[in-house]
Amino acid sequence: MHEHLHEPRTRGDFMNQPPVRVLALAGEYRSTSKSGMLAHAALDIAKAAGAEVEFWDLDASPLPLVGEEGCWSHPNVAAFQAAVTNADAVFLSSPEYHGTMSGVMKNTLDWMYDKHVGGKAVGLMSTLGGVTNANTLNHMRIACRWLHAWPVPEQLAVGHVKEAFNEDGTLVDPAIVERLEKLVHSVLATATMLRDRT
Repeated sequence: MHEHLHEPRTRGDFMNQPPVRVLALAGEYRSTSKSGMLAHAALDIAKAAGAEVEFWDLDASPLPLVGEEGCWSHPNVAAFQAAVTNADAVFLSSPEYHGTMSGVMKNTLDWMYDKHVGGKAVGLMSTLGGVTNANTLNHMRIACRWLHAWPVPEQLAVGHVKEAFNEDGTLVDPAIVERLEKLVHSVLATATMLRDRT
């Protein structure tokens, strides 16, 4: 369904700047999960705007639990941290479980440090089975601030997520698509600004 697993996409020209490199992370193991589909939708918009995009597929390259035996030398951890370091911006897309981000997303964030993501733009997204709220978005925003990252003000929570996507993975509601577009373009503009300051 999606082509951009673990490989950069076509280079473009966003705002007459070198292409922004964007990495998307989902808080579920399957890239076809609802949070994975939302992450891919964001990457599709970013690619159309000229960004280089990559999706970290936790099903193909799972990250060990922080603290488990052998985790500190796990090759997937080194590859993941290199991907985050190489990115100019990051999208986080998590399902909401019991009022907060998934354990998978929390473990993913726990493998990120200031030296990997500090000073970089982040776009926050969440999916919910019921009505929309901002709990997961707020909790991810707190984690990003502790990492010295720059989560943009725009954010997106998609409620009643089982009915939110078409069979081809596109979003059903044009209003949600518009909000996602605003989020993505804010991340790209902020990433360009922050990158040019360094």
